[in-house]
Amino acid sequence: MTPMNMTVEQLKGNFAFIDGTNLKLTMNNIGWTLDLKKFRIYLKDKFGVTMAYYFIGFVPTLNDLYTALQSYGYVLVFKPTLRLPDGKIKGNCDAEMVLQAMIDLQNYNKAVIITSDGDFGCLVKYLRKVGKLERVIAPCLAGSSTLLRAAAGSQIDFLDNLRMKLEYIQPK
Repeated sequence: MTPMNMTVEQLKGNFAFIDGTNLKLTMNNIGWTLDLKKFRIYLKDKFGVTMAYYFIGFVPTLNDLYTALQSYGYVLVFKPTLRLPDGKIKGNCDAEMVLQAMIDLQNYNKAVIITSDGDFGCLVKYLRKVGKLERVIAPCLAGSSTLLRAAAGSQIDFLDNLRMKLEYIQPK
């Protein structure tokens, strides 16, 4: 969906910009799975997010994940991936996320930035300066960059404080 075909309601709301790879890897490191369906609802209810961009590297075997994310209301932005010599897959979407936040700057009321990566410190600092930052949400305090925390100031939350509300529980 592009700003050209957004509804008036979407244009009035806040937009979320989610560093999907960072979110997934950090959640894995802290030992619990974020329920992305609950998280999308949380973003809407808590922060008025009408558009939630989810930036992620494209891996053909993950089509079921992509379909699920879209059904929850995320707008996926893909980056081609590279397979590194050690077998790991790399799909860094930082530049795409910053660019999208700036392209859409006039289309949203405020931005919610979801990452723990200090590379987004300059974006967060700018959004605060121009009155466009609603919140930064980092997966956990321990794994979040000091640069990101400094840029966000008091406008940062941590998902590890919301585990009881947002953890994915495997159905029995």
